[in-house]
Amino acid sequence: MGSGKELLILGVLVMVRECLTECSLGFNTARGKCVDRNECKETPGICRGNADCFNTNGSFLCRCQQGYTHSKGLENFTQDGHCQEVNECIGFTNICGPAAQCTNLMGSYKCTCNLGYSKSGFSNCMDINECYEAQMKQEDLCGGEGTCINRNGSYWCSCLKGYTNYGNNSTKCSPLKCDSFNGNGGPASSLGGLADILFMMRNSCLALSNPSAASEVKTDGEAQLEKLFTAAESILSPGQLNSSEDVSGLLSTVENAIMLIGPQLKDKHTRMETTETEVEIAVQRGKTRPTGPIQLTNEVATLDTDWTTAAGTGPYPGFALAALLSYKKLEKSVNRSFEGLKGHEKDGVTPSFQISSKVVSVVVSNPNTQQLNRNVTITLRHLQDTEESDELSYICAYWKESGTWSTDGCYQQESNATQTVCTCEHLSSFAVLMALYPMKHSFGLQVVTKIGLTISLLCLVLCILTFKFCRSIKGTRTTIHLHLCICLFVADLFFLAGISQTKPVGGCSFVAAMLHYFFLAMFTWMLLEGVQLYRMVVLVFNATMRPLYLYLTGYGTPLVIVVISAIIRPSGYGTDQHCWLSLKDGLIWSFFGPVCFIIILNVFFFLVTVWKLAQKFATLNPDLTQLHKIRAFTVTAIAQMCILGLMWVFGAFLFQEDNTVVAYIFTILNSLQGALVFFMHCLLSKQVREEYAHFLSCICTPQKKRYSDFTSTNPSSSQSQALRSGQHTGESQI
Repeated sequence: MGSGKELLILGVLVMVRECLTECSLGFNTARGKCVDRNECKETPGICRGNADCFNTNGSFLCRCQQGYTHSKGLENFTQDGHCQEVNECIGFTNICGPAAQCTNLMGSYKCTCNLGYSKSGFSNCMDINECYEAQMKQEDLCGGEGTCINRNGSYWCSCLKGYTNYGNNSTKCSPLKCDSFNGNGGPASSLGGLADILFMMRNSCLALSNPSAASEVKTDGEAQLEKLFTAAESILSPGQLNSSEDVSGLLSTVENAIMLIGPQLKDKHTRMETTETEVEIAVQRGKTRPTGPIQLTNEVATLDTDWTTAAGTGPYPGFALAALLSYKKLEKSVNRSFEGLKGHEKDGVTPSFQISSKVVSVVVSNPNTQQLNRNVTITLRHLQDTEESDELSYICAYWKESGTWSTDGCYQQESNATQTVCTCEHLSSFAVLMALYPMKHSFGLQVVTKIGLTISLLCLVLCILTFKFCRSIKGTRTTIHLHLCICLFVADLFFLAGISQTKPVGGCSFVAAMLHYFFLAMFTWMLLEGVQLYRMVVLVFNATMRPLYLYLTGYGTPLVIVVISAIIRPSGYGTDQHCWLSLKDGLIWSFFGPVCFIIILNVFFFLVTVWKLAQKFATLNPDLTQLHKIRAFTVTAIAQMCILGLMWVFGAFLFQEDNTVVAYIFTILNSLQGALVFFMHCLLSKQVREEYAHFLSCICTPQKKRYSDFTSTNPSSSQSQALRSGQHTGESQI
């Protein structure tokens, strides 16, 4: 029993000892003692991210790092909640000061000084005195004619009168050339609307050059640009400009205006379009010259260059500008003045030229555009899709201030049916010209023309002499034939001698006007013949017409038409290929219009004449001799009208491209005119044949016999015979 009690007591003592020696939470037993446990070391990351652990007696606490805050707003915590990042830029007002920008970072923030400020040590951003620093570094911030004034965070350049920084106060002062908008009796005096542009741009230029006015008036480049092209539209919309001087004046004025307005534009890229123009302007600003490529494009052209070329190598004004301007209808006004184009002959043949693209102007701020360091590339779209061939080639050209086209310094890089790529050493207004070379068969055509027209002229001379001196056929109809032959003779003579003589221009215009006049006069006399036939059938007893009325109608009517045409379209007389009416702008209808009208009237008169003749033949007692004679007259008149009318049907297409067959047909018909007139009105006339026979017999018969024959003839009988032959209408018999 005793031993059992001892064992029980011993177990109880052991249990008591165990209970008395157990340590609390957060402590460890060491040598029988309870020692604090360091949870921060024993369990790394116990406070999770963005918090620091701090050991305490028997426990620990977590505290958020700087830049972080507890999700429940606690300063010390153990396991409840987490630390989240604090945005100091939002949570603290003006933490970086008024001259800096705050940037939030993870657990922190960064202050960046505004332009014109700098940070010294831990202080806020302070203003930089750019003027003082530039003076110390011997830098020129405002140019030689500007004064630097320090401003809070920046500086201003105050310009002297005659200089400007275009409203950008922190750029250098540049000289203004307001005199370029004077006009001084140039194209502004003759070109309506250009004076308004010059006046507007001169006032704008003077306002910029005046320091007091420039500070009071806020420049608006976009509004000025809109006013400029609205005014240009009023000049271009009425139609073609009359002279090369007007074209040069307009191009130069608009380019100078873009140079003045461009630096005042707010945006880096500005595009504006009207019904007459389309422009794209690129502007770069900064203390250093811009670099990199430039590509400006529109529907008809593309400009490829770089900012180094646009800015140039001279004094940098703080900006660089490049502009591409296209004119939508100006090609009609500059489709001339090709006399300056030399060296384009091929196989000894000099080509003719015409515009094959829209006219575009390239403007840059580089003051030295006549000799660029790098060539610019301009791609121009053709007006019509046509491939190059032996008869056609494309040429890159520019418009000179003197009012002519030139190819100096511009070269064709490549070309296809739709566009031509040009590379140029200088800048101006550009276009693609189409060089047209005469066809290879021109020599054969010239031979046919010269031989045929020579024969025609000889036959017309015989007709004129016959109608003038043959007394037996005197009458109104003979007078009409005489003057018809005279007009045709003079027209053929001018055609033979001057149709291809395009130089000088004044002489070519004169030849074209003479051809216009005499061909119209020929058709007018042909109309008078139709009127005369109508009167012979309808007005039997009053068929004659007074010569004065014939002359006034035959020569006066075409004179009025030619004078009016020359006043309205003086440049339309003579082209680069032929001395004839221009096919452009409708001038050719001043010839074909009256001709068509005359042919229609003659057809009407001939139909009435034939109808009346048919009625007279159907009567019971017709005067067959008179009716047969009128019928013969009508047949010859209709045949004559068909020959002349058919010739000018082909003549309408004569001066166009690819007209080889038409040219030969027209030439042959033109050559046959004189011969056909001689055959119908002379050789087919019985009385004329008798006069020819009598004339030849007088030449071939000896002198003595000819005198006896003359003396044996009864004068009274001759007079009575002549009287009888002219009793009816005074016309010849066939």
